Amino acid sequence: MLDLFADSDPWQEPLAPGATILRRFALARADTLFQAIAEVAALSPFRHMVTPGGYTMSVAMTNCGSLGWTTNDRGYLYSSIDPVTGQPWPLIPAAFSTICHDAAVAAGYPYFQPDACLVNRYAPGAKLSLHQDKDEPDLRAPIVSVSLGLPAVFQFGGLKRSDPLKRLMLEQGDVVVWGGESRLFYHGIQPLKPGIHPLAGEYRYNLTFRQASDSE
Repeated sequence: MLDLFADSDPWQEPLAPGATILRRFALARADTLFQAIAEVAALSPFRHMVTPGGYTMSVAMTNCGSLGWTTNDRGYLYSSIDPVTGQPWPLIPAAFSTICHDAAVAAGYPYFQPDACLVNRYAPGAKLSLHQDKDEPDLRAPIVSVSLGLPAVFQFGGLKRSDPLKRLMLEQGDVVVWGGESRLFYHGIQPLKPGIHPLAGEYRYNLTFRQASDSE
């Protein structure tokens, strides 16, 4: 746990080539980010998506932006329409855009312009198995991932699923940015341990910003 440093200034923790953890980077903006999450969820509610293989994901998800990540019986895809509401996904809130831009600049990706933000909500026991973010057409763009709420153990490996894993605790306000050589590295979240967070209650939230459209 990193709570001993909760009152310290943000700092960078190198993770891999092209990847870094910006510790406490979003901490001062947490209240505003939680308000924005609620606004997004009011328009496109959280849901447990079902994988093409029929597995119901333990993490509840929603999206905002011109494109949203979703699933159907044919695979994983980005869609401009929320399949639950039949309406376009909500716009990315200004608070989301600002923290993403600032984190991308701090991590060395000043030209990153995301058009999709996947919002994950973890309850106790929820996890995200090792995977690569590879559904995007332009893999030159990085991933920006903001942690809020309860702490969780983040796993970060290599280009092969069998590569050794780093296991790092992520707490509220931590932002992970990876691109370049690390863009397709496997990563995941271990099962969330029970707890109560003063702002998030029993949950952990994660904002994952991506460029989901072709930049050309």
